[in-house]
Amino acid sequence: MSRSFKALSALLCYPSVELKEAAGAIGEVLRQENILSPASVSAIQPLLDDLETMDIYELQERYVILFDRSRTLSLNLFEHVHGEGRERGSAMVDLLETYRAGGYDLTSTELPDHLPILLEFLSTRPLDEAKEILQDAGHIIAALAERLNRRESIYAAVMAGLAEFAEISQSAEMVQELLSVADDDPEDLQALDDIWEEAEVTFGPDPNAGCPVSQDIMAKMDPTPQFTQPGPRPAVAHK
Repeated sequence: MSRSFKALSALLCYPSVELKEAAGAIGEVLRQENILSPASVSAIQPLLDDLETMDIYELQERYVILFDRSRTLSLNLFEHVHGEGRERGSAMVDLLETYRAGGYDLTSTELPDHLPILLEFLSTRPLDEAKEILQDAGHIIAALAERLNRRESIYAAVMAGLAEFAEISQSAEMVQELLSVADDDPEDLQALDDIWEEAEVTFGPDPNAGCPVSQDIMAKMDPTPQFTQPGPRPAVAHK
């Protein structure tokens, strides 16, 4: 089991008091396992510092503006390649079968292609297998890293570290194809409403229900403090 993937999964979840308390332990895990390069871990440190020191409501507001208000920054990976088409449903079924074959019981209300869920699954797999699976989504993650970097977001370092681990370059053709799509404006609420009205298809009970990280995730990363699954986060402002 790779605790680093669990740690990165937690970092990409909706901020909670428990996550704030676990920030120091997450940094220790990333430094000890050396799955990410030292440069990548150093680049992630400002996010860990923010989690420890910033007001929880400011952290949550920043997260919502980035990942809930912008479809081009969605953490639901298949949305970037399939949108809401039928192909996404088929890909979702295949991914669920991959989880089940690996003995991973998905209990979250988030969608199977939610990046924190994928990372938690990868934490249960041998490192070579985890890398191979991550490479399949590597072009999406590299594109997310660049989009976040353009917005000078502190979360860009997490995506860049994952892309580096998967050995995906931002210059790759598939990455550039994704980046050719114009970025959303998270402040243009009318445009966002129009987009969501066109996207009624869902693949889970409640895609806004909160962090997918399993209960007591940080407790399973002994000797770190307990990290429990946050409750449902508030409704996205534009809905």
